[in-house]
Amino acid sequence: MTLISGTDPRTGESLPPVSEVTTSIEVDEIACAAGIAAESLSALDRNARANLLEAIATSVEKHRTELVSTAAQETGFASAKLEGELTRAAFQFRFFAEVLREGSYIEATIDHAGDTPMGPRPDLRRILIPLGAVAVFGASNFPFAFSVLGGDTASALAAGNPVVVKAHSSHPATSLQSHRVIVEALDGIGAPAGTIGIVYGTQAGADLVAHPAIKAVGFTGSLSGGQALIDIIATRDEPIPFYGELSSLNPVVVTPAAAKERSVAIGTALVASFTIGSGQLYTKPGFILIPEGDDGDKLLEAARSALQTTESHILLNDRIYSTYIRETEKLSTVDVFHVSKAPQYCGQGFAVTPILFEASIDELNLSLIEEVFGPVVIVARYAPENLESVFAYVLSSFPASLTATLHTSDGEEAVETTLSNLATARAGRIVFNGFPTGVAVSWAQTHGGPWPASNSTHSSVGATAIRRFVRPITFQNAPQHILPVELRDNYTSIPRRIDGVLQISC
Repeated sequence: MTLISGTDPRTGESLPPVSEVTTSIEVDEIACAAGIAAESLSALDRNARANLLEAIATSVEKHRTELVSTAAQETGFASAKLEGELTRAAFQFRFFAEVLREGSYIEATIDHAGDTPMGPRPDLRRILIPLGAVAVFGASNFPFAFSVLGGDTASALAAGNPVVVKAHSSHPATSLQSHRVIVEALDGIGAPAGTIGIVYGTQAGADLVAHPAIKAVGFTGSLSGGQALIDIIATRDEPIPFYGELSSLNPVVVTPAAAKERSVAIGTALVASFTIGSGQLYTKPGFILIPEGDDGDKLLEAARSALQTTESHILLNDRIYSTYIRETEKLSTVDVFHVSKAPQYCGQGFAVTPILFEASIDELNLSLIEEVFGPVVIVARYAPENLESVFAYVLSSFPASLTATLHTSDGEEAVETTLSNLATARAGRIVFNGFPTGVAVSWAQTHGGPWPASNSTHSSVGATAIRRFVRPITFQNAPQHILPVELRDNYTSIPRRIDGVLQISC
């Protein structure tokens, strides 16, 4: 019998066991239950599913104290950080309840029968419907917002799909409690049995992805972990979609005018951005271009000064810690780098020191640069007259990212246009005059990007995240009683496109 236990990252010591590893037989039972629940859950109307999501949000807030306490012990994150993240998790469930009631996500479309230049057309009515049971893999760095209570779970349930979560080994007790919170809410509202399930252990996750009842996978994690799941999917008799958020360096560029205008503010904010959450965010800025010269010097001096005031940082687990130590030690041996560190912290467990590496872009071998989880950033200095060509070179040398950030100044319209056009081809979100470590849950958000940032044309955050877990179906010449209510004549509660014209709901 193998037990699942978390680790206190502040000490490196194992925490009490949480669960046994889920066996292959148990995975089969849980996945089958989710598959059976799929029909009943998809039959619920949008308002009923919205009520379900709101019940989960209420349950989350009811159990806030114990959830935050457990997550703090397993992750080493400060309670204030976890409080904010739990608020975000509850908000996501309520947000998707709003998405359901608004209804445009189902893309209700009606083409009435009639004559066309191509001949007679039948009556065609199209809508998006749930895929079926979804496997969700929790992420280490967000024990609430990207885990059992995360956006993948919320959007998949909103779409009408049961969810089976593979608990992350970095926070198994938090995962267990989060699962119980959802179960409590679903039982209270009378949701179908099997609507939410959870499994523990690496093999259980592999068995889950391979199970025929699973119709899609949502994953936030490493590129290697995502590739392993893609390889499993390739062996299935029935292909299914895999939606992964996988890797991102998130380049930043500061124009000479921006450096002249606000060097201290940018340098200080850079340190805050790459150290928040101990640098364990997929939107952390990993590489920043700043100009040579006095203004760039002032920016760097502000960053070095801010670095000296940062506190100790604790990484989530031994794998992240070992990788951080290995990669930063490797970079420290590169002669071209000037290294700035925060004050040394003599701590236990997975404590690390924030580091800033600085070099000239002309001397820097960009093949050495890759994403490193943890509080580290690389600063490259460029000749101001070469800004556009250097940014193009950097973007073409690095894998695509979730974000690209541009610090510019007034009157730089031409430069902004060029930089933005370059960045648009290589990122999913373009940030102006800020930093990317913050992903608002909203209708317009994109949290994704070209491979390997993600492998999807959809976002994993925001309203369009729901589109990952639905598929289109068209009814041709169908009787009214067969149609979903949203496709029936005289239904006006949601936006619909009728004969090519968008009709706004009443």
